[in-house]
Amino acid sequence: MKWVTREKAKVDRIACPWLITKFVDPKAEFLFVPREKVLDVAKEQNAIPYDSPGAELHHYKEAGDERCSFDAIIKKYKLTDRALLDMAEIVRAADAGPRNPRPEGAGLEAMALGFRENAKDDFENMRLQFPAYDALYSYCRLKVEGKAKLEHAPR
Repeated sequence: MKWVTREKAKVDRIACPWLITKFVDPKAEFLFVPREKVLDVAKEQNAIPYDSPGAELHHYKEAGDERCSFDAIIKKYKLTDRALLDMAEIVRAADAGPRNPRPEGAGLEAMALGFRENAKDDFENMRLQFPAYDALYSYCRLKVEGKAKLEHAPR
């Protein structure tokens, strides 16, 4: 299936393709287009739009807190993996500004900005960042199993 979002991806628009290929659609094809063209390209290409105004898979409010597109995908596809749900808190902290952000979110946002700056386009950005998301998921898996704790996190 094709998936389409806004170009110049940072956090959520890279985290979502990682999530989609790992848990929803392993053969996904991604398109990155200007903001104003996302919904038109979705119709033309029969693609699923995400992280763009007007898309079903976009930011939303829940329990008074903003959720990001990563959360919307988890919710729509009924993903229940505990490590993935833990990871969603970090992605949300990096992208949506929740009331009680996870400290790891600041590092994820900084890393995403650097990758976006270093990558020649969104496809290279995805290729470069996917291993970081694999590592973050592994960290979250260790954390929910009680085997990992950040020693230098703000207290």
